[in-house]
Amino acid sequence: MSAGLLALVDDLTALAKLVASSVDDAAAQGSKAIGKASGIVIDDAAVTPRYVIGYAADRELPIIAKIAKGSLFNKLVILTPVCLLLNNLAPWLLTPLLMIGGLYLAFEGYVKVMEMVRGKTVTAASAVAPTAETGAASEKAKVAGAVRTDFILSAEIMAITLATVATAPFVTQVTVLVLVGIGMTLLVYGTVSLIVKADDFGAYLAQQRSGVARALGRGIVVGMPKLLAALGFVGMLAMLWVGGGIITHGLHELGVHGPEEFVQHLGALAGGVVPAMSGAVSWFVKAAISAVIGLALGAIVSPIGHRVLPAH
Repeated sequence: MSAGLLALVDDLTALAKLVASSVDDAAAQGSKAIGKASGIVIDDAAVTPRYVIGYAADRELPIIAKIAKGSLFNKLVILTPVCLLLNNLAPWLLTPLLMIGGLYLAFEGYVKVMEMVRGKTVTAASAVAPTAETGAASEKAKVAGAVRTDFILSAEIMAITLATVATAPFVTQVTVLVLVGIGMTLLVYGTVSLIVKADDFGAYLAQQRSGVARALGRGIVVGMPKLLAALGFVGMLAMLWVGGGIITHGLHELGVHGPEEFVQHLGALAGGVVPAMSGAVSWFVKAAISAVIGLALGAIVSPIGHRVLPAH
């Protein structure tokens, strides 16, 4: 009896260790996926506030909540099962599909570069002009349009995530996809909510008696457009280097090793020049080269992209 109990305890301990190991692995893989999808997250957080321009202040957060709900549905109900099916039934499709997503990122990054060069930088305050039609029908249409745009970005996020766990056990794949899907949605739309309400908070502080509060409030109101512009700029660069990196790595997976080996070689050479900061310098050089590759690819696919899938 005691031997059987000890065996059961041993089995439960082993199971607990296995579960803990799976959770740690899922967390590590999820963190890696979030890093690779950073460009999409930053860009999404920078441009999503445009969807509430022209609406009453008390409708801003409800609209964002509806978009977030649609985004979660996209990731968990549609994209997670599709990704898992593809990975288990047609894994050879994953690399080409991921490369198509990389081309989309490169295209959108290229469009934003062209807008910046032409002096038409898009921010949340200028992307969409306020409209008088802010009733239920307009709100529903706005949310539907935002969710459709989100589907494209969510598909790329989930594809990048799956690529990090493609060879992991099925349970780990499911866990990572679900965790990243929920985490990305909370991160993006939580950030968007803070951005949207920052102006209101700044205006509130600016009306207080305290000179410090008024100065802080005015600083927030003045600084938010600059913050959004900075987010948009970083997101643009990140889309280019992530898109270029996805393409070079995809080519490597398909047997064309030259582009990725060239990027890695130059990164290693640059890192060797500054041994004290070799890791940071190597990463920066590789990201810069990937961004140039992304920009070139975006320019190449731009004529098709503008007709088929305009950047948001």
